[in-house]
Amino acid sequence: MSNVILAISMSLDGYVTGPDVTETDPLGKGGERLHAWSSDRDGQALMTRAGKTLGAVICGRRTYDMSLPGWGTNGPTGGRRVPVFVLTHHPTENTDVYHFTSTIESTLAAARASAAGGDVTVMGGADTARQFLTHNLVDEIQIHLVPVLFGAGTLLFENLDLDLTPVEVIDSPAATHLRYRVSRFAGPSR
Repeated sequence: MSNVILAISMSLDGYVTGPDVTETDPLGKGGERLHAWSSDRDGQALMTRAGKTLGAVICGRRTYDMSLPGWGTNGPTGGRRVPVFVLTHHPTENTDVYHFTSTIESTLAAARASAAGGDVTVMGGADTARQFLTHNLVDEIQIHLVPVLFGAGTLLFENLDLDLTPVEVIDSPAATHLRYRVSRFAGPSR
């Protein structure tokens, strides 16, 4: 069965976007710095390694809408054209790469079927990530921890109670890449 991996970039103070997110600035003020690691040598090697087992991607509708101009018709993996499952309240017509689903259960089932044993990566969108975590559907969390402090923006782990088992730490100048197995989910920590 496919591993479900939450993979996301995050500031040192826990934000996955900078402040003041807009349609023209989807990662918020200064938020592009969160993805700078992906273009350095260590980041490229990490992405190549992850790509070898990637079978499907899940994202939220907002991430899809804001990323589509950059991704284009091939999706975030470019020429590999890995299927992308978009969790949305308003499904639209599917394409050969983009598939629109309305519940986390149907999204995950479709992504697992498409991945055919490959990894399913949940990316983009703190809300989507929290939904998968809250429903105990994530096997592993990969955080690309970027040495920047935003002080405001979109928090990822707000009100969650998780126990994590460290798997790997890769330190590079642009980010510290952390991998954890989710060993216990106790629900929201209100």
